[in-house]
Amino acid sequence: MKYAIVIPDGCADEAQPSLGGKTPLQAACKPHMDALARAGVVGWTDNVPPGLTPASDVATLSLLGYDPLAVYTGRAPLEAAAMGLALGPGDWAIRCNLVFVADEEMRDFTAGHISSDEGRALLASLSEKLGGPVPGSFGFHGRLEFHAGVSYRNILIYRGPDAPFDASTKTEPPHDIPDQPIAKRLPSGLGGDLLRDLMARSRAVLRDHPVNRTRHARGERPATQIWLWGLGKAPRLRPFAELYGKRAAIVSAVDLVRGVGVLLGWTRIDVPGATGYLDTDYFAKGRHAIKALDDHDLVCVHVEAPDEASHEGRADAKVKALEEIDRHVVGPLYEALRGLGAWRILISPDHRTYLRTRAHTHGSVPFAVAGAGVISLGQSGYDEDVAARSTVQLEKGHELMRRFLAEQFIQK
Repeated sequence: MKYAIVIPDGCADEAQPSLGGKTPLQAACKPHMDALARAGVVGWTDNVPPGLTPASDVATLSLLGYDPLAVYTGRAPLEAAAMGLALGPGDWAIRCNLVFVADEEMRDFTAGHISSDEGRALLASLSEKLGGPVPGSFGFHGRLEFHAGVSYRNILIYRGPDAPFDASTKTEPPHDIPDQPIAKRLPSGLGGDLLRDLMARSRAVLRDHPVNRTRHARGERPATQIWLWGLGKAPRLRPFAELYGKRAAIVSAVDLVRGVGVLLGWTRIDVPGATGYLDTDYFAKGRHAIKALDDHDLVCVHVEAPDEASHEGRADAKVKALEEIDRHVVGPLYEALRGLGAWRILISPDHRTYLRTRAHTHGSVPFAVAGAGVISLGQSGYDEDVAARSTVQLEKGHELMRRFLAEQFIQK
């Protein structure tokens, strides 16, 4: 049997006045998702256990069949894996956003969606000025490495025999504090002083950087500092093929999601034109996913666009992103699967991202499963209201994968 998973990141939402009291899923024209929902099962699943931050790192692990309470160590180690950065036993990976802070408020966690080339130039300067041995005043004897990623998403690695951080170290994602003061959201706990110091000193490095001068001249937002968060040590994950018996591939433009796939032993498929933003090439993602079915049992397509639209508070863009996913990813996959014998498909976001708050939030999300061995519940379509009324409710999101891959989809 062939399997496909489509993750419209952060698409679950509330009813929007600007959409006539509908959620973006309800407002979007998505004939393929709705057809699959009517032919199969729509339900609720909660991918973020209480006590963990509602974000794609935790939620993606859960959605792909791993209990985050047992395996999650932090977001940055997952992204480091996608970048090919190995972590030793005493090493910590830390997410290093380039951000735009003005009047001590988080105005843009993407620094105006700074380009990857610009980001690399800024990271090179940060590495020169802030990298290397940790100052002895902090009491640690490690080294700091800055690694450029995609756009504003980068990685800082602490390497050393000492333990500079522990469970008391608290950080906050910059995308969860839009237009809010940063003073009370800075890193705290063990090692928090080191992280705060690096963030503060990064301002001087970036202030008059040629990249920022050029961006300012073009009327674009500069990267005013780094924001450090999501730190953790290397996780230990049992290979997916060993756990579930399937050879899988991941299609995503986001290092975090690609990193999860790499750590699970999945084939990473990089798609030209895939950006992790609203301008991503949806058609190319669908085409590459179909090709991956030739030599994989399962292909997973992750699309970041709905989440990005929520972070920008743009209901119209979120609806459009869902329609593009339906047209260029779900539709073509649905058609291709039907020509490959027995098949099954799962559509589900990882977590909720509300347009109202422009931030991730806890709560269940709607999923739809259709294909061989799935008995239809006769539901009307795919959206939050249908899922909330469903008889299929999963409190532990990581259990969905086992049901999805079972010979018969398990409803109870």
